[in-house]
Amino acid sequence: MNTAAIRDITIKASVLFALGLALVFGCIAVSQAQTAVSSPPPEKVEQLLKLLDDPDVKAWITAKGAPQAAETPAAPAADEIMLWSNAVRAHLRGLGQAVPAIPAEFSGASSTIMTEINGRGPGAILLLFGAFAALGFGAEFVFRRLVSQAIRRNVTPDAVEGGTPARHHVIGRSIFAAIAPLVVFALASIGAFLAFTWPPLLAMLVLPMLVGLIAWRVITRLTAILLGFHRGQSPAGEHGKMRLIPMDDVMAGFWYRRVALFTGIFLTGWAAARVMTALNFTPNVKSLIVYFIGLGLLAVALETVWNRPEAPIASRAYRVKEWLLTFYLCLLWLLWVAGMSGALWVGIYALILPPILKSTSTIVKSFFSGPDDQAKPRNPVFEVLIERGVRVVIIALAAAWLAAVIRLRASGLMEDEAASRIIRGVLSGVVILLAADLIWHMVKGLINQRIERARIEGGDEAALARSGRLMTLLPILRNFLAVLIAAIAVMMVLSGLGVAIGPLIAGAGIFGVAIGFGSQALVRDIISGVFYMTDDAFRVGEYIQSGSYKGTVESFSIRSVKLRHHRGPIFTVPFGTLGAVQNMSRDWVIDKFLISVNYDTDIAKVKKLVKGVGAALLEDEEFGPQIIETVKMKGVEAFGDYGINLSFAMMTKPGHQSTIRRRAYAMIREAFAENGIGFASPTVQVAGNEDHSAGAVAAATRETMARKKAAEAAKATEGEG
Repeated sequence: MNTAAIRDITIKASVLFALGLALVFGCIAVSQAQTAVSSPPPEKVEQLLKLLDDPDVKAWITAKGAPQAAETPAAPAADEIMLWSNAVRAHLRGLGQAVPAIPAEFSGASSTIMTEINGRGPGAILLLFGAFAALGFGAEFVFRRLVSQAIRRNVTPDAVEGGTPARHHVIGRSIFAAIAPLVVFALASIGAFLAFTWPPLLAMLVLPMLVGLIAWRVITRLTAILLGFHRGQSPAGEHGKMRLIPMDDVMAGFWYRRVALFTGIFLTGWAAARVMTALNFTPNVKSLIVYFIGLGLLAVALETVWNRPEAPIASRAYRVKEWLLTFYLCLLWLLWVAGMSGALWVGIYALILPPILKSTSTIVKSFFSGPDDQAKPRNPVFEVLIERGVRVVIIALAAAWLAAVIRLRASGLMEDEAASRIIRGVLSGVVILLAADLIWHMVKGLINQRIERARIEGGDEAALARSGRLMTLLPILRNFLAVLIAAIAVMMVLSGLGVAIGPLIAGAGIFGVAIGFGSQALVRDIISGVFYMTDDAFRVGEYIQSGSYKGTVESFSIRSVKLRHHRGPIFTVPFGTLGAVQNMSRDWVIDKFLISVNYDTDIAKVKKLVKGVGAALLEDEEFGPQIIETVKMKGVEAFGDYGINLSFAMMTKPGHQSTIRRRAYAMIREAFAENGIGFASPTVQVAGNEDHSAGAVAAATRETMARKKAAEAAKATEGEG
């Protein structure tokens, strides 16, 4: 990054920090100014105010005032807004009053440490923390050396040259190799610390720092695995190949460093808050220090927004998005400082939940995919269970945490029975919808997997018939289950919100009866479809004919079937109008055709030649497997005007009769030509004088053409039959 870009980002961040601090301290100054204008209250009034601020007194007053509040009308919304604004001003005023008290708080904390820990100062606590952290690092180093030696002993050249292990196995081993040493570190550091008897205050000071260090290392290791980043190697190595979130090496390094820095600042603030609580810091001073540590979180977030490597250089819309994100992050920090925890967490969820859920789906799909996009057998049901299960857990934890924050920060709201029921109903409705989504995707994945297996699997005739029936019925079952799961989920959500679903169900039943009377054709189509499926009248992929409709069955719905004509058009035919169905794709097909030969033809020789043609068809690699009974001559069908009509027949598998008949025609023609057998053709004999001969020729020609047309019409009619 060049110096100008760094200067630009620094100036923008400084301006935003200045604005945020100006707003905070402006509110504090206004609150203090309002306090300074009024004269200081008497001592007894101050004592009364302190008693009113006591939590026990507030709880007693609330309990005693609850019955009267039920009798009086509800307070207007303006009073609630005033109470809320007064609480915010009181919080900011407390932060302003805590600024001059910070040195005294630190001095008191140092005195507490000296008194409680045998005259030791704060430096001794840091030294003790460093000693146990060093002990954990030493145990981790020894564990890594032992594991690496064991791996080198167990890996043989044959194993190295063997097949490549599955990608998820490699990633699983990487996660174990990253987390197992951290478990050893935790056991060695915290376990060794707990093995000794320490003063209670010392344990409350050292343990949060050790836990924060371990949590930071776990988060950074998992982030490195997800991004395929390794600090000791180039990201383009083996770690880059195992990357679960698709991105390039530069972006992976960028996001790894920002996540490590952000979590480091966050866990530092968390440990500092625990330490200040143990040292009895006042709540306002503790909150003020934590808010200033939170400025580091805001700085990292803003730098990430303005310095992302994927940001387009010349995109005005993207720059607008960056500014909107910047003001949004500053607003979140101000909400935090103002003590509005409910609004803060809602804003955080709106910002981070969509990318987290999207990344979860990407990680799961990448985890189960093959290396270099190679095709491999997959278990979609298990993948859906993992993906949707993780999403359910994430959203459920977010909803539970938000419920806890609302319950803690809005106790007055939770005392309202209607509001409490709505909040519980909304949160439970979220969980119900997530569970319904998980169940639906699992069922859909299972049905789709079975349909795909039925589409590609082979076998004998019975297996193919079973596969065709599954391909016909499973899509209808999938649609039915989708409607059923959605209806049950909606009813459960409405019940959780306090809606009486009994009348809804009864009304839906009456409405359904009315709809049934008004749409008898629809009901007839649905019921007819059920009986067609029960009778196994046709399946997906079969060629059927019903009345003027004929074609290959492509798909079903609840009320209709789609038929693809052999010339291309597709018919959507309701089940109620199908009637009798001719299925032309079941078991076998008998194909018959006629051939006319001259009257002087040797019939026995023709039969022998056709027998040879039938044997050749059976030996053909393409046509032989499709023939059940090869072509045979049945005998003389009729004596025509110009020759003998011979009848032929064969039995084939459905759909192959036309192709085999065309091949048989060609082979019969070749056999007849080689053996001097001629096909019947019209002949005319002329006798008498010239004029009479010409008339006779013309009459004979007309008669011949008429008979030829009649014969062709008869053949066409017979072929359709």
